[in-house]
Amino acid sequence: MMLKTLFQEKLNKTNRCCSTGFTLIEVLIVIGLFAVISYTIYMAYYNVLEAVDRNQLRFEAISALESEIEVVRNMAFEDVGIVNGYPIGKLLAQKAVQSGDNNFTINSFVRNVDDGFDGTLGGAPSDTAPADYKIVELEISCSNCRNFVPLSLTTTVAPKGLESASQNGSLFIEVFDAYGKSISGANVSVLNASTTPTITINDITNVNGMLQLVDIPTSTSAYEIAVSKPGYSSDRTYPRNDPPNPNPAKPHATVAQQQITSVSFSIDKISMVNLSTIDKMCAVAPNVDFLQEGTKLIGVTPDVLKYSTTSQTNASGQKTISNLEWDNYQFINLDSVYDLMGSLPLLPLTINPDTTTNLKMIMTPKNPLSILITVTDENDQPFNDVSVNLTKTNFDETLFTGRNNFSQSDWSGANFFSQSGAIDAESLPGEIKLNFVAGKYATSTTEWLVSNSFDLGTSTAKFYQIDWQPDVQPVQAGPDSLKFQIATNNDNLNWNFIGPDGTDLTFYNATGTQLNVIHDNNRYLRYKAFMKTEDENTTPSLSKINFGFSSGCVPNGQAFFEGLASGSYTITAQKSGYQAFTDSALSISDNWQEYKIKLLPL
Repeated sequence: MMLKTLFQEKLNKTNRCCSTGFTLIEVLIVIGLFAVISYTIYMAYYNVLEAVDRNQLRFEAISALESEIEVVRNMAFEDVGIVNGYPIGKLLAQKAVQSGDNNFTINSFVRNVDDGFDGTLGGAPSDTAPADYKIVELEISCSNCRNFVPLSLTTTVAPKGLESASQNGSLFIEVFDAYGKSISGANVSVLNASTTPTITINDITNVNGMLQLVDIPTSTSAYEIAVSKPGYSSDRTYPRNDPPNPNPAKPHATVAQQQITSVSFSIDKISMVNLSTIDKMCAVAPNVDFLQEGTKLIGVTPDVLKYSTTSQTNASGQKTISNLEWDNYQFINLDSVYDLMGSLPLLPLTINPDTTTNLKMIMTPKNPLSILITVTDENDQPFNDVSVNLTKTNFDETLFTGRNNFSQSDWSGANFFSQSGAIDAESLPGEIKLNFVAGKYATSTTEWLVSNSFDLGTSTAKFYQIDWQPDVQPVQAGPDSLKFQIATNNDNLNWNFIGPDGTDLTFYNATGTQLNVIHDNNRYLRYKAFMKTEDENTTPSLSKINFGFSSGCVPNGQAFFEGLASGSYTITAQKSGYQAFTDSALSISDNWQEYKIKLLPL
């Protein structure tokens, strides 16, 4: 009886356990494991099939190449060459073949070789029959075959009989990069339309950056050569007496009898320039027209530039210029709305191979006559904080390189943020003063006006002096009749007006005072003008307020004078520790012109 009871309890426990089943998490884990295992098995099977397909494709390609090589080996020596190429022969430069279910393309290259065993052309001894044997290279590719790597086979073919002196010459083509390093695998195209039939050669340079065309027909200025490589710049020869370029720097090549003609070309990886046209406050200057020119010449007397093009930035002030060859490029403003007031970095722009360069052209609305002064140090680097003074009769203005300014001179039409209510900005546009009420000015209060926000477009701004006009107020108004406090921030929301000591207890009351460095690295600025008078018949006034600043949108080493009268000026540039520069006969007559100064240490 006891054994029966124990057995029944054990059976009941087992039934209770089994009736619970699997949890959802357990089911998901099992499904996940099954998916991982299934995917692993599938990928292994797929990779095996891929390997089989690749091997089959490679086998078929090699079979096609070997068949073509056998054709070459059974040809007469004089027939081993390229149709309409050189050496002239019966091989097609490019041929479509089918092997199995695949369509391949075979490119054929044949080159004469001047072997050194009997001397070389122009050597000691000189080989008057330099075409000793031929090298035949066959390259097979398949454009619609997945994961197919092109293959090549090479063979040599020699003549059966003795050589005879050649009436031809040789053309050696060398290709190197910007640093003089040989470029292998460069594409070389050679065309001579003066021969019958026309010679067309498309080949590549060897590991030494050379393509040696041995024993080819003589011609005068008839071999047209072009060199290129994917991702690289290109170079070429040009015809003589072509009206756009009558005297090319690199004319079509001449090949003379039993002579070697050597022609070199320089190409390198292409680069890119990201151009932005903006103003000094980093705001977009849209749709700016410009001319871009390099310095490399393809013709001389007259000079013909290899690169010269006009273009325009878009509505966002942007232009991406691709496929640029290494060179020094000048960007010349052609716009009818804006003048160029500087650039970052300085122009001309040096472009090295395989680089991306950001260029900012700083524009300003045209206000002729104008002059852009560029100051560099003894190392030709842009020189900031140089005092540049421009003077003539009834004119005297000083600017600092690497700095600019923003100002306000009209508050009419409520062109301000707020005011105390007793400042008059309307009766004389271009001036603010105290209200004249009942024939007098109030003497018992200090009135104020808060400006709108000035947006410098960047939080990298550094502030310099504050100055205003008139710089001297009427004595009757009393001391400190006009004074200011400044507030800056990066959110354009929270304004804390302070004076030169960084607190709200002091004021800027002398024009030309340096702003407190606490304002640096802020994007937005407002000023608060305070006015009062001690004489009911006298009011202080403000006709212009100006702030000096620098930022990532202000060009280094440059100062821009605008709105000038034509005539002869004296220009002086000076900085502590350097020799002062003076030119007393600077003629300003163009709507825009540029003047460059180099300062040397004492």
